[in-house]
Amino acid sequence: MLCFGVFSQFQFEFSSSSASSYPLSFHSYTKPSSRIPFPLITIQNPIPRLLHSQPPTRLALRPAIYFLMPKRHRNLAARLIVILAFIFSAAVATPAQDTSWQKDVTTFRDKHASNLQKPDGWLSLVGLEWLQPGDTGVGSAPDNKVKLSAAHPAHLGVFHLENGVITLLPPKEGFPSGLLVGGAAAKQQVLRADADNDKNNPHLIIGTLNLYAIRREDRFALRIKDSHSPSLQQFRGLKWYAPDPAYRVTAKWIPYSPMKTVTLATLVGTSYPQPVPGAAEFALQGKTYRLEPVLEDPNAPSLFFILRDTTSTTTTYGACRFLYTGLPTNGLDKLGELELDFNRLENPPCAYTPYATCPLPPSGNRLTVALPVGEQRYHD
Repeated sequence: MLCFGVFSQFQFEFSSSSASSYPLSFHSYTKPSSRIPFPLITIQNPIPRLLHSQPPTRLALRPAIYFLMPKRHRNLAARLIVILAFIFSAAVATPAQDTSWQKDVTTFRDKHASNLQKPDGWLSLVGLEWLQPGDTGVGSAPDNKVKLSAAHPAHLGVFHLENGVITLLPPKEGFPSGLLVGGAAAKQQVLRADADNDKNNPHLIIGTLNLYAIRREDRFALRIKDSHSPSLQQFRGLKWYAPDPAYRVTAKWIPYSPMKTVTLATLVGTSYPQPVPGAAEFALQGKTYRLEPVLEDPNAPSLFFILRDTTSTTTTYGACRFLYTGLPTNGLDKLGELELDFNRLENPPCAYTPYATCPLPPSGNRLTVALPVGEQRYHD
């Protein structure tokens, strides 16, 4: 049987900032025996484009080849357009957000590798020399207690340790030309060495050499860096797990009032206290876990997590990994939320060099779950 009726159509498309468009057509067909239109909606293969596009930013109405739709049908179509706009905005936004997050992870990784390769980065370390009471000569000549490579001055200086104070003394022939201490010409002086915090300790710099005194508990050492170190020359990149959004979680922030203090042990056998402002409680693979960060720098807007998971026995650095995060949504002293993106787990300096003094994770931060994301072992 042959039927005749009125067929109406108009067409619109979503346009995005990426210049992609998603054509949709609304059709209505009215039988001669009925005044009720039957709406039909056609989407022209939008899925591939949705997966690789930015969220729609403009809704453009375009007339089709013909436009015969009655006014009441246009109203119905308009309502459907609004509903579809919300649906497509959500469908397109999620891939765009994932792409943005992956770019952030890549930027983080690139910055981490770049920091390691700085002239005074962790890969530049060539020595960690623990000082004994009395005089310690430093230079490339054989009569020095701390021997430098032949490319450096024969006698750089003498470091005198007495009663917890380090004094820099000139060698017999005087300080070598060009030696700077804290940015000024070298002279006899007491060297600052803050306990477990090296940021303000003055650096002795000459040529490619950069050294400074450090203090760990009641022990003092010279940390020696060289911008032409073998580790820098031989750097071949870092190894990472593939990014996985399943390990990007929102934790509940539980503040401690007052803050508690934890004593962190280090790989060199020393320990030092650090403030713990609260705990981050999160769910992963159906179980709840808790991690405690420390305030490495009270003036920095970040938290410092030292942790270990079960991958440490196979693919990640055995001692621990580090995770730096922002602050909780409502500050440190109120209940709130905290994003933990374990894709940003990074190796501590000790993973790259034997001349670093790294903290170990407190007992509560030794997780019984695997975190197969973030940085892998540097040395196999």
